[in-house]
Amino acid sequence: MTSSASLTTGLRRLAGAGALLGLVAIGTAAAPTPANAWWRGGGWCCGVGIYVPPIVVAPAPVYVPPPVYTPAPVYYAPAPVYAVPQRVWIPAHWRNGYWVPGHWD
Repeated sequence: MTSSASLTTGLRRLAGAGALLGLVAIGTAAAPTPANAWWRGGGWCCGVGIYVPPIVVAPAPVYVPPPVYTPAPVYYAPAPVYAVPQRVWIPAHWRNGYWVPGHWD
């Protein structure tokens, strides 16, 4: 019975330490800093500290199938012929008591 009690105490301490470490990491990441890129400021070579590239959190990639190839038609229909509307000559006539001379409509 003593070993299970000490195991439980050890797991609680480990969980507490992990939670504390997580809160410290979140606080460090959320602290206001200048908006420099992660590779600026003397990281990898001659500066102080080791910089780690940011971890990108993104949705899972989605497979998009390639577009479907449809072959060209075998026969191309000729372009439709545009028929210019014909204008009609209306001869002179009376309309509502007025004389209307001949005109194109």
